[in-house]
Amino acid sequence: MERRFYMLLYRTYHAQRSVVRPRGAALGLGTGQPKLIDYLSRCGPCSQKQLADYFEIDPAAVCRMLDALEKGGFVTRGVDRNDRRTGTVCLTEKGSRTAAAWQQAAEDVEQQMLAGFTPEEQQQFAEFFRRAYRNLRPDGKFGMNPDDGAAETREKE
Repeated sequence: MERRFYMLLYRTYHAQRSVVRPRGAALGLGTGQPKLIDYLSRCGPCSQKQLADYFEIDPAAVCRMLDALEKGGFVTRGVDRNDRRTGTVCLTEKGSRTAAAWQQAAEDVEQQMLAGFTPEEQQQFAEFFRRAYRNLRPDGKFGMNPDDGAAETREKE
């Protein structure tokens, strides 16, 4: 088995992705789309910029994913009532149902991936990922709060 940490991380990510992607496809979701509907389900309507910032991806990529989600009937786009210059993205009824199904599929994969880990080991594993994430942000800014999933930018304490 591989011993280099970066390769172990890559292989684990690839294995997880190969299990998760078919589940998203079965729900009518393409690559990258499940995370958007999951975020909208957990955090509610938001702007395209918030999605791009949280996931640390190019706004144009988010736009393309939202175009496909809107065409599939998963999301709608509108104008922010408080700032007409800002667009908002909302889940439709179909999007909400799909998000719930996706969350269950993700939980199933998580249970499979963490089989044999004690609850304490699972918490420790999650904390290691949080610390590694922070280490990769030398400027002290995060696109996400890895503790609760809320989108924000914050300074390192």
